[in-house]
Formats: sequence, C-alpha cells, structure tokens
Amino acid sequence: MIALENVRAALALTDFDSVAAQRRMAPQPRTLQRSSALPGKPRQASVLVLLYPGVSGLALVLTQRTENERDVHSGQISLPGGSRENQETPLETALRETREEIGFDGEIEILGSLAKLYIPPSDFDVYPFVGAVPYLPVFQPDPREVHAILEFPLSWLLDDEHKVIEDWNYNGFQMRVPWYNVHDHRVWGATAIILSEFEQRLHTVLSL
Repeated sequence: MIALENVRAALALTDFDSVAAQRRMAPQPRTLQRSSALPGKPRQASVLVLLYPGVSGLALVLTQRTENERDVHSGQISLPGGSRENQETPLETALRETREEIGFDGEIEILGSLAKLYIPPSDFDVYPFVGAVPYLPVFQPDPREVHAILEFPLSWLLDDEHKVIEDWNYNGFQMRVPWYNVHDHRVWGATAIILSEFEQRLHTVLSL
C-alpha cells in the first residue's frame, strides 16, 4: 500500500527524468515544449493532486469540466486548478482554484511539486503541486466549472489494468493516445501526462 512517506520520497527524487516520465502518457505526436516562433509568453496556471484516506488506501480527486463552447478543454477530465490571477504564486493559484472548483476549504499539507508542463492548445504553462489532508474531504463542486467529481485509489495509477492506448482522429489529426481509465472516463492529455510523472516517481521509490 502506498503511504505518504512514499509520496514524499517520490517527490523529493533529484536524479529523475521528468520529461521521459511525462512522455509515457503523452499523445503522439505531441510536443512538450513551446515553439520559439510563438509571440509573447505562455499564460500560467496551476493544478493540485489532492490526496486523502480512501477505502483502499490513499485516494485522489479529479473533476469533469462543465461543457462550455469557449473552453478548448470543455468536458474533459482534469485536476483541480486554473489560471493565475494578479500576483499570485503558482502554489497560491493551485490552492485558490481547488477551493473554488471543488469547494474544499480545509488546510492542505503541500508535499511537493511536479515538473512544469506546457499545454499547446491553450498556450499555458501549468505548475502541478501535490498535497494531502488526513481525512476524507467533503466536496461541494461549483457547477459553473465542474460537472462531476471523480475519486479513485492512488494505486490505480500503478496498475496497467487501468491504462489504454488508442488511435484517435482528434480535430482532424491522427494521434496515438494513451489514457487512464477512471470509472470508464478517459483521463488523457495534460492530466494524464502530469499523473504519469507522479506514477513513475512512485514506481521508482517503491522499487528501491
């Protein structure tokens, strides 16, 4: 069973190839770097991997985004998070967006962070953090942003039974897409890439 000590150790790994870990669940072809030809700078956002005690050990929460034609990620499964506002730090953004989206306002212990990820469709740099609470949270999602809450055991990330690879025609492009199957929902794209780094860090620690 995965314990918080394992999570802390996984996030503290220094000689770890984050990009290789991300690529395991990245659609192909898919760039992980912003093109130097793009003007200006990418926008900034943050997300939070929130861990808490579940029936089968540590669990985490994802959200299904509300359908919105103005959102390029409308309806997709994502981690709680969103865009930076004003002079917030990346961590402040992650915590604020978590409160706003899933309605959890308890104290969260921040265990560490994962590698920054670039998202081409929306031109965002995303900063992922990992936090934990020692009890089962009560979520009150904001229906304007969150259609549904998905909770699942952390151990599922390490179980190949919950991984699928398919060939998709997505917006006119042929892509090979790996995804996590969470209660018959496709967790893919940026969310899967972030979770893949987390998964591979845990694999590394648990195999030592």
